[in-house]
Amino acid sequence: MPISLPIDIEQVKGFLAKDEADALYHYALKQSVKGPVLEIGSYCGKSAIYLGSACKETNSTLYALDHHRGSEEHQLGEEYHDDDLYDHQIGLFDSFKEFRKNIRAADLEQTVIPLVTSSAVAAKNWTTPLAMVFIDGGHSMEAAQTDYQCWAKHIISGGILAIHDLFPNPDEGGQAPITIYRQALASELFEEIEVVNTLGLLRRK
Repeated sequence: MPISLPIDIEQVKGFLAKDEADALYHYALKQSVKGPVLEIGSYCGKSAIYLGSACKETNSTLYALDHHRGSEEHQLGEEYHDDDLYDHQIGLFDSFKEFRKNIRAADLEQTVIPLVTSSAVAAKNWTTPLAMVFIDGGHSMEAAQTDYQCWAKHIISGGILAIHDLFPNPDEGGQAPITIYRQALASELFEEIEVVNTLGLLRRK
């Protein structure tokens, strides 16, 4: 069934393939009836619009966690730097203004709760069980490990752990996301459901 979004998603900056976005929406639609959803790595809001739209359908909540200072690859002079998102006045990357604009345009301000901080700080006193967690934050090994260690433990039994940018071949992409994906499987706390393009989906036992 086609997904109807209240915004032209093609105009939202981001790095999410259509089949991956569709999968996120459909899993969030099923899971959000059981509890809130959390994403790590919101950038300009493309994935948050899919996840948030699903949560809105079920009267649930999406927590959108991102410090909005960009990952390593977004910094000045790096491959995925976008000068439109760089604040030259203060000399820092800042995607939060663009994120808020897109969430407002998608009529999701009552559904999506931005957490503008680091993953570790947000998790410090976190106690809310989560029905689904989508990890798409920094792709350094340290950042990916922090995201996994901080948030996988909060997923309820039967909940979903989704991890973006899985590249089995190191020549195609960074290895941090697939490392934590394999780590989750090796823990025997999760079972694989499917892999959609570069999006891995696991269920908490």
